[in-house]
Amino acid sequence: MTKEEIEERVRNFLIEELEIEPQKIFPDARLKDDMGIDSLDFVDIVVIVEKVFGFKITPEEMEGVDTYDKFCAYISTKVNNS
Repeated sequence: MTKEEIEERVRNFLIEELEIEPQKIFPDARLKDDMGIDSLDFVDIVVIVEKVFGFKITPEEMEGVDTYDKFCAYISTKVNNS
């Protein structure tokens, strides 16, 4: 799966499932501060990522993943190395 395909899928579920405004989604957007994603949203994200990409997010692996770009890179690494 290409980086662009992953970014498109992530962007779509952020807009559709978490109702994040499209203009808040940009590479350096911070997940919590800029996009307003809270701990309950992260629970939803774990479920969505498992459904869409087929793997489970672990809290340890998410350390340091604080921007949209880093989140997409994390997913890309998991999808393309499995």
